[in-house]
Amino acid sequence: MVKNNNNLLADMKTPANGQAHALSNGNGVVPTTTTTTTTITAAPTAAAAATTTMAANSWRQTLWNWWDTFADVAWFIICCIGYILQDLYYIAFGYPEKELGTDIALITGGGNGLGRLLAERLGKMGTKVVIWDINKKGIAETVEIVQEAGGYCKGYVVDISRKEEVYKAADVIRAEVGDVTLLINNAGVVSGLHLLDTPDHLIERSFNVNVMAHFWTTKAFLPKMIEKERGHIATIASLAGHVGISKLVDYCASKFAAVGFDEALRLELDVLGHTNIQTTCICPFFIQATGMFDDVNARWVPTLNPNEVADRVIVAIKKNEKLAIIPGFLKFMLSLKWTFPWGCVGGLLRRLVPDAAPHGVATTSPLPAKAANGSILAGANIVNSSSPQLATDTATATTTTIATPTAAAITADTQADIAALDAELSSVTLPAKSPSLLIQRTPSLGERVL
Repeated sequence: MVKNNNNLLADMKTPANGQAHALSNGNGVVPTTTTTTTTITAAPTAAAAATTTMAANSWRQTLWNWWDTFADVAWFIICCIGYILQDLYYIAFGYPEKELGTDIALITGGGNGLGRLLAERLGKMGTKVVIWDINKKGIAETVEIVQEAGGYCKGYVVDISRKEEVYKAADVIRAEVGDVTLLINNAGVVSGLHLLDTPDHLIERSFNVNVMAHFWTTKAFLPKMIEKERGHIATIASLAGHVGISKLVDYCASKFAAVGFDEALRLELDVLGHTNIQTTCICPFFIQATGMFDDVNARWVPTLNPNEVADRVIVAIKKNEKLAIIPGFLKFMLSLKWTFPWGCVGGLLRRLVPDAAPHGVATTSPLPAKAANGSILAGANIVNSSSPQLATDTATATTTTIATPTAAAITADTQADIAALDAELSSVTLPAKSPSLLIQRTPSLGERVL
């Protein structure tokens, strides 16, 4: 079959509109089915337009992100300038102070020491004071002192290291007194030993009382504070929560945690919008005459008067201060910690506090006598001292001397605790290079057992 080429040239030409016609048959008749490139050319055009739109949107988003960041930084700087100017104004003309007369205050470790001094001052202001302690005698004495001065005070025996007791006691307070609006986490303990000489249970106790208890008390009372849009949580920490001290490894670690607890809680409340709930962290130096570290070997910085510390704590709470360093000039010294090399910082700390517990915890009563093997003799006078603490922490038990020097005067629980501790201390392997501090020095609170 021979193909007719009459229309070959015309069939090979492309029409001006860009459409290609199919070749006709030999008779010049064009088939009814035709193919166009309209759809084919439209697809790339749409894809290019989409790409252009995405690029434009991406560029606009990038510009917006940059602008948002710039605006946020600029607003942050403006706010910082405002806060600085506000602080300068308050320094020049005085900080505003709130009244505490309508508050219900809970003070942990209120059986003696700083806790008792705080209870006295709050009671005189008209604040309803509730104290928690583990010693009935100390509680009774504090309640009597506050009530004699015309204040309101109730005391409860509570071991704050046990969260079940905390939650149960919190329910009792709500039912008998009301909702707590001022929480002062004041109780604390210390062992005063080198780390390797410190029994494990004393390390656990340091953390349970010095920081874990803050979680339990805060969780017990914070919900009602949020509900009423009113509240204040004060943490009695320590300068040992900012610097490390020899013989206070467990204590410093727990106080670092307490300082972090206060700061993180404050920020979280701010983020959640609970700006009516205030927090204050108190960080003092060593305090005199509290039965804690009365014989501390400290240089260059004088130990603090407990009454002055109590007054400073009340002022800090009334002014809603966030951090109170006592004495104040140490705040400048703390800033140097992050500036100078460790050799400078470590040298300063060693000279500032050569020995935090040179002879153990100071006491005013005869110490337990010991046999040659270090065991405690039953016939000795036993002292149940208040929990010693660095920097204003009051004890969770007040000093109680058992007058009759017989084993019958000691409770069964105390005897069991002493026996268990004596067995544990007997198993301690002493360093070869020097005798253990557990034998050489005056027994600390932990050795005597609360």
